[in-house]
Amino acid sequence: MGIRVIGLGPGAPDAVPATALAAIHESNPAAIVAPPLSPDLTQAIGVHPGPLPDPVPDGAVVVAPDPQAHAIAQRLPAAATLPARDRLRARAIGARVAELAVVASRLRAECPWDRVQTAETIVPHTVEEAFEVAEAVAEGDPAHQADEIGDLLFQSVFLAALLEEDGHADLATVARGQADKLISRHPHVYGDQAAADAGAVVDIWEQRKRAERPDQGIFHELPPGLPALAYAAKAQKRAASAGFAFPHVEAALDKLDEEVGEVRADPGQHEVGDVIFAAVAVARAAGVDPEIAVRAAAARFRERVEGAAALAAEAGEDFEALDPRAQLEWYARFRARP
Repeated sequence: MGIRVIGLGPGAPDAVPATALAAIHESNPAAIVAPPLSPDLTQAIGVHPGPLPDPVPDGAVVVAPDPQAHAIAQRLPAAATLPARDRLRARAIGARVAELAVVASRLRAECPWDRVQTAETIVPHTVEEAFEVAEAVAEGDPAHQADEIGDLLFQSVFLAALLEEDGHADLATVARGQADKLISRHPHVYGDQAAADAGAVVDIWEQRKRAERPDQGIFHELPPGLPALAYAAKAQKRAASAGFAFPHVEAALDKLDEEVGEVRADPGQHEVGDVIFAAVAVARAAGVDPEIAVRAAAARFRERVEGAAALAAEAGEDFEALDPRAQLEWYARFRARP
């Protein structure tokens, strides 16, 4: 018989899809189970489901608001769903983002701090949250990533609410515009253009952007306030869209070797900058995000120095009082640990 999971919409009694009501009424009432539902929603579907058992038995018809139905369906990969799984997922995401938008609106109306914010005062927090996402990604902790992505998502939701207040756009308009832009810039997915690899996809993206904004030149949308590594990577990406880029990693490495030789002769700001810029080009050619790579390297360095200091302390030595040669020895010992 199999298990069936039916989404009841976002959870409002007046928003239950007609297809869901029809499927429920066609089902055996004794087979219908659900997580706890509000009395209003129970009345709207016209049946009183039994409690959701664990495990869910074969033949059960599980009914729940879309977010819960999606979560239940994820745990039951063989179950049939109404709507189809991809549509149920989309509806669940929409419901949860809508809940976040409601939270943003209430905070804007009732919280003294949120009430006085403007886009200009919020943006510094947005930038900070973006960096925290990058740090979480570098750590490789999925739970931390989810938390930080949530913080960044709320920044977007709140900024969209400010736009809506001024009568310019709302979150739905922002989301639709982004979807339209992504579809337009992925003709290899939504059209008949071909892209052999990831590099070709980037080229198509940049070419589409330049075609949309022909008056902005090669280095369009290059914010001067970006962190230096991100600014360098973006500038190189813009140049690559015009065909000015290293053809492969080896060519980028050759350029890096050349710049290292020059900085040995003149270790000043100009040549050091060229070395770093060339290293960014190597990262791009290798498909590595330089910002994330350097953050991860800095985190490893911190861990190793702290570990070397701890090893020295265990041996009765004060790491900070040691000469550089001895410190490097402790550093090497820590790195050599399994």
